[in-house]
Parts: sequence; C-alpha cells; structure tokens
Amino acid sequence: MIDKLAIFGSSAAKSATKHWLMQRVTAVILIPLTFRLIVFLNLCINAPYQQTVDWLKSPLNTVCIEAWLIVTCYHAALGLQVVIEDYVANQELQALLIKIVNMGFLFLAVMALFFIFRLM
Repeated sequence: MIDKLAIFGSSAAKSATKHWLMQRVTAVILIPLTFRLIVFLNLCINAPYQQTVDWLKSPLNTVCIEAWLIVTCYHAALGLQVVIEDYVANQELQALLIKIVNMGFLFLAVMALFFIFRLM
C-alpha cells in the first residue's frame, strides 16, 4: 500500500499542489477580467478609434486589460506545462519545451504591455 504521508510530504507533491492551486486561482481571476475584456472588444468593434483609445487610457480599464494579459499568459503557461509533463516522456525535452513555453508567454506579455503603454 502507498504511504499517503510520504506522498503528501514530498516536495514534488507540494509543488504539484501549488501548481494545481495556481491554475484554479488564475481561472477564477480571469472570470471578471474577461467580462471587462468583452466590453473592450465590443467597444473596439462599434466605436471610433479615438473613443477606444480614450477608454483604454482610463487607469481602471488599463489595469484591467493589463491584468488580463498577464494572468492569461501565466494561466496558459501553467496549462501547457501540465500538457508537456503528461505527454512528453523525455525529461530533457520536457525541460526544454517548458522553458520555451515560459519564455514565449513572457515575451508575449511584455510585448502586449509595451504596446498598451505606447498608446498612452
């Protein structure tokens, strides 16, 4: 029989628990932020460019869109890490792919933030 204390006491189990929890926390955070993003996208489709830029320049709207970008990139990186760990058997390839995914989402988030700040 498996010793449950040994499993839950290990650092790998604690890391997996933290990873699982962060996925759920980011998912919950994304719910209200996504509603705000939908309002923004609706404005982008139906309003003139200058009105959209003015909406985005509002501090609350800017923070919400930036938070959505950061949390979405982090949430996606967490999810892809799980997929890579589950379906890639080679440990070195796993580590490489996870680093590529993390760097890719970091680059995407930084560039998105850069272009939002450039509008202001």
